[in-house]
Amino acid sequence: MRACRSGAAPHADEPWVGRHGPLLIAEIGGNHEGNFDYARRLTDLAIESGADYIKFQIYTGDTLVSPVESPDRHAHFQGFELKPDQHIALAEQCHAANVGYAASVWDISALDWIDEYLDFYKIGSGDLTAYPVIAEFAKRGKPIVLSTGLSTAEEVSHATNFLRQVNSFYDGASNLAVLQCTSMYPTAEDEVNLAAMNELGRVTGAAIGYSDHTRGSLALLAAAARGACVLEFHFTDSREDKTFRDHAVSLTRDEVRNLAADVQRIRRLLGDSEKAPTRSELAAGHVESFRRALYCRHDLAAGDAIQKEGLVALRPNHGLDARLKDQAVGRRITRDIPALSSISISGVSGDGED
Repeated sequence: MRACRSGAAPHADEPWVGRHGPLLIAEIGGNHEGNFDYARRLTDLAIESGADYIKFQIYTGDTLVSPVESPDRHAHFQGFELKPDQHIALAEQCHAANVGYAASVWDISALDWIDEYLDFYKIGSGDLTAYPVIAEFAKRGKPIVLSTGLSTAEEVSHATNFLRQVNSFYDGASNLAVLQCTSMYPTAEDEVNLAAMNELGRVTGAAIGYSDHTRGSLALLAAAARGACVLEFHFTDSREDKTFRDHAVSLTRDEVRNLAADVQRIRRLLGDSEKAPTRSELAAGHVESFRRALYCRHDLAAGDAIQKEGLVALRPNHGLDARLKDQAVGRRITRDIPALSSISISGVSGDGED
């Protein structure tokens, strides 16, 4: 994945990375409710929030929903449409602020005019099984973020395999991320199922992330703690006095700022996978002062043999490490050692009892 317009430059071994750790995608989606001026105001707030990408949805009612089978939903989407020049204006608004623009493009023909503004393609949960649609994205060879609401692990595995068959660009995790998602608004806590995020990574070999539809930010923070590389969440100016459902599961500017700060803290807390004494533990001398060594319970004279019952493990770890007790028993002392003194390596003979 190439450098984000947000200023975050992904590394080859860590492609999905934002300014705060995981890539933060603030989805305005349909929260503008078809009002372009409102969409611009929401975009300004999202820019101020510190999100890496601001995401919209591009569609027309006619290319998304059958007016015969679902006339009400068809009319709903028609009412939420924005015109191509309006989407382009929003993309340019984001880029002028050095923030990434993203979109769930539900009308393939829209790629003819929006593609140059997209760093990656977002495939929504509803399109995971729409192979004719996702094939068109895969052929173009930009990174893909794939949401997995409604799906089984087997379906997700098949979908990612299909993408890779269309284009080997999606082999591995560098250019493909799968997001655990539940397509309910809001999502009940017992249906978030963040544990599935890591399972999806295992079965697909893709980068992992989470697309949120809960109230608040706890699920997003938990996903970050589980290693999510991408966090997607809905965005609004306020949840008060709103009737469109997505506002209720959206975060505001200040909430995203708090989320970003908490995610950075979580990234610091996670550290890396290497288990070793830390710089501060070493600098403070705790490896020595907290650990125990072998001490003699009573005075020992040169030539005495070390007896098991004559040893006690005490701090600090000076001399013979406590782990060497069995090897020390039977060896002879080469010089006098006062009671409750540590036993140095040079203070014992090399031979044990006959």
